[in-house]
Amino acid sequence: MPDDSSTVELDLTDLRAVTGFAVACARPALDLFERDRPDDARPRTAIEAARSFADGARRSKALRDGAWAALRAAREARDAERLAASEAARAAMAAAGAAFLHPLAKATQVKHILGSAAHTARAFELAAGGDPAVGAHHVEQTRVLVTPAVVDVLRRYPPAPSGGGRVAELLRGLDTSLRHGR
Repeated sequence: MPDDSSTVELDLTDLRAVTGFAVACARPALDLFERDRPDDARPRTAIEAARSFADGARRSKALRDGAWAALRAAREARDAERLAASEAARAAMAAAGAAFLHPLAKATQVKHILGSAAHTARAFELAAGGDPAVGAHHVEQTRVLVTPAVVDVLRRYPPAPSGGGRVAELLRGLDTSLRHGR
């Protein structure tokens, strides 16, 4: 396993695979966001930019701007106490951010790989009144979206870091499951 000072082998094909997975994870949460905030297209724009990159487009300023815009949408939804919508927008932000996975062997980089899945699971959990079984079930369902290429990239990094609340807990559960083939 790499230490925090080393780098990870990572190429454009890897980044596209990770981003495609992140988009597939975030897309279901988009419906939650749009039902709650139908006039806000920022998360959709972020997911579409990420999908374009996964499908072969270049990493662009539009992709980065889409991620930041989705984060602003998440903050606005949170401030309006629309927590499920906020997490759904964070899933979109994470999908766009997956294209910027760094080749640094740091545990925090796992968030670029699995963040959209964890935020989506939390969004569905919150939409169900905070039922942790819903989040856990969604994480389990996410496993069907994972390709061997994504698992290969994930295993190049140290395990997800500790701490960080419920989203991080969901992320660590998925990380452990994927690393150990459970």
